[in-house]
Amino acid sequence: MPKFLDTTGVSYHLTQLIGNARERLILISPYLKLNDRIKELLEDQDRMKIDIRVVYGKNELQPEENNWLRGLNSIRTSFCKNLHAKCYLNEREAIITSMNLYEFSQVNNNEMGIYVDREESPLLYEDIYREVQRIIRVSEEVKVSVERVPQPVEPVAEKKAETPKASAKAAEGGFCIRCSEPVALDPKAPYCPKCYRSWSRYKNAEYEEPHCHSCNAEGKFTIAKPVCYPCYRKHKGKLDFVSQGS
Repeated sequence: MPKFLDTTGVSYHLTQLIGNARERLILISPYLKLNDRIKELLEDQDRMKIDIRVVYGKNELQPEENNWLRGLNSIRTSFCKNLHAKCYLNEREAIITSMNLYEFSQVNNNEMGIYVDREESPLLYEDIYREVQRIIRVSEEVKVSVERVPQPVEPVAEKKAETPKASAKAAEGGFCIRCSEPVALDPKAPYCPKCYRSWSRYKNAEYEEPHCHSCNAEGKFTIAKPVCYPCYRKHKGKLDFVSQGS
C-alpha cells in the first residue's frame, strides 16, 4: 500500500528511485536545480543508457544547468507551462511529493510525500503513469543549446615553459575508456577512479565504452579489450594485455 514520507524519507526514496531505474526514469518538477548527489546518479544512469525524461515548469535554467544537461546523451528535457506538480517515477515505483528538484528544498524545507510501489498498488501506479504521460505530451521539448564556458587561457610564456612536461606525460599516459580523463597507461586498469567505481556496481566486462585507453580514439571498448587494434599492436610486448584479436 502507499507509504507516507517525511522530508528525510522523500530525499532517501528519491535517490533510491533514480538509482534503481533500469528502463525509464521520469522527473517532473517546476524548478530544476540539482545537487551534486542527484547529478552523480543521473550521470551514472545516462552512461547505462536509461531513458530519462525531465519536465520542468519555470523557464529559469541557469547556464550551469544547461551546460551540465548538454553533456548527457540519454536525458530529454521538456518545458511545461503552469507546471506545479512534483512527481518522480521509474518502471517500478513512484513518488508524489511537495519537494522540487531544487537543492534548497532538499536541504532547508519541510517536505512530505507519498511513495507508491507498482507491485503493491498497480492501479494507483497506472493512474500516476497516465497523468505523467499526459504532462509530457502537453510539454514542449527543449533543445539545450548553451555552450560550455571556455576555460581561461594560460599566459603564453607559462604555456611554453610547461609544454614539454605535458607532452611527455601524455605520451606515457593513457585515457579513461569512459570519460577520456588522463590516467596511467595500464590495460588492466583502463578507468579513472570515479568511472571505475561506477563500473564496479555491475562489473559487466562486456559493457562498451567510447574511448581507446591508449590513443583516445572513439569506438567500442571494454575493460577486457580497452584499446584499438593499432594500439594493441603498438604496445604488444611492452604492456600486459588480455589476448585480443583484430
